[in-house]
Formats: sequence, structure tokens, C-alpha cells
Amino acid sequence: MSNVKIGLVQMSCEADKQANLDKAIREIRIAAEKGAQIVCLQELFTSLYFCDVEDYDNFKLAEPIPGKSTDALSKVAQELNVVIIASLFEKRAEGLYHNTTAVIDADGKYLGKYRKMHIPDDPAFYEKFYFTPGDLGYKVFNTKFAKIGVLICWDQWYPEASRITALMGADIMFYPTAIGWATNQDEETNKDQYESWQLIQRSHAVANGIPVVSVNRVGFEQDGAMKFWGGSFVANGQGKLMYLASHDKEETTVVDINLNDADHFRMHWPFLRDRRIDSYQPITKRFIDED
Repeated sequence: MSNVKIGLVQMSCEADKQANLDKAIREIRIAAEKGAQIVCLQELFTSLYFCDVEDYDNFKLAEPIPGKSTDALSKVAQELNVVIIASLFEKRAEGLYHNTTAVIDADGKYLGKYRKMHIPDDPAFYEKFYFTPGDLGYKVFNTKFAKIGVLICWDQWYPEASRITALMGADIMFYPTAIGWATNQDEETNKDQYESWQLIQRSHAVANGIPVVSVNRVGFEQDGAMKFWGGSFVANGQGKLMYLASHDKEETTVVDINLNDADHFRMHWPFLRDRRIDSYQPITKRFIDED
């Protein structure tokens, strides 16, 4: 298959977990009606972004994977013949939790999970309080429509993560994400932050010659202190924007991606071929100094 139709669901969330799951399923149906074959949901879509505070009660939001949410999504995937990428708060064991994305194939089969590797600890993004760093390594999933790589939000800033995932044979890179602006910031800072976020991900597309799909949440949370900036997008293997969502609207969109473009881009811009893998050993150091 040369062309794949990608559905992006950019939505706002509320406190009711079941309501968010039901809403996501409605949007998956809308995407499928528009022809989507792979649908990507945003990071932690079944809840408000709870990591703005360190609160033990929030661990009640976690669930096993596979579990109730993946069971519901598997039925939808099978019914609609779509692949679903679903970011969830995973309870792995008592006192052990991960920020995890499950991948469900178009026949409803649960293909596996990716656990977020890079965990932030910033004001209003206290994820290290909740999430254990992933221990499954980087992952690709052979779905009905494409071989996909999945990373999660904070992973976006690391070229090493995208490179490894691409080298594992991913046709497309997906990033479910939840990031926004503090509402007391000035517009110039907001613009700079968003452009940096988009730029680093488009650079992953260019460096690896494959499309990048980034799906972010939208809307005000944290009692109005945080505006999740939306801005979901698709970039092709040259970093060209194929789709760009608004900063303030819920959107369910389908974008047609030609998988054959990767060969063309990598042939004419042979960054992958010209890598000097013999010289990269120092990258495993924390910092290159005498200690």
C-alpha cells in the first residue's frame, strides 16, 4: 500500500474519564467516515492533564493495559477497520505506573504498548511524580496499513529517540502529546515556544525522511492557568506541513500520506545513507568532558 489516510483527533477533555473515552470514540467514528485508516489520539486523552499537581488521588485514574479502555477501543477498531493509537495512564503493578501508548490493529487485535522514555519535571508538568520511565525501549508496530513508530510528548525533543525508531523501520512517526502555554505568558514567548516544538519535530521528519504526525490536546485547564495549544500537524519526509490545526478549536482531520515518498526523499537527500555510525560512540555519554 502506497497511500495511508491518517486521522488526527485534537480535542479538549473534562474530569469524567468515561465521557472522554466516549468522546474519543465518537471522533474516531468521524475520522473513519472521512476515510481514516490509522487514527491517533492525544496524550492521556481519557482525563484532564492531571500532572499539574502532585496529588496521590490522581493515581486512581490509572488502569491496566490491556484493560477496559483498550477493550472498548478494540471493538471500535474491528468494527471500523481502523488502527487506533491510544495514550493511557498505565497501572503496571501496585505502586508502579507508566505513561503508555497502546496500539490496536484494524482487526481489533492489541498489538502492544510503548512506555514513555523521557519524563519531564517542570512547573505544572510534574510527570516524574507519577510515571516510571519506560523500560520497553523504542518500538515499532506492524499494523494493517503501515509500520508505525510511536513516541510520546516529551520524547519529541530528542533526536536520538526518533532516529532509533526510524532505524527500526517505521514508515510514519506518531507523537501523542499534551503541551500548552501558561496563560500569564506574553504572546512572543508563546509563539517562540510553539515554533520550537513544531520545528524540532519537523526536523525529525527531515533527518529520517519519514512523515511525522503530532496530535496535541486543546482547551483551557488547571482553572484557566494553562491553555493547551493544539496546533496538531502532519509533516512529510521533507518537513513540509501537510496539515496544521488551530490553537483553540477541536478538530478531527484526515490527511493522506504517500509512503513511497520516503524512498524518494532518502534517495535525493541521503542523510540516512551518509551517517557516520563509526563516529557516534560518544553520544552515549552524559557530557563529553574529562570526568
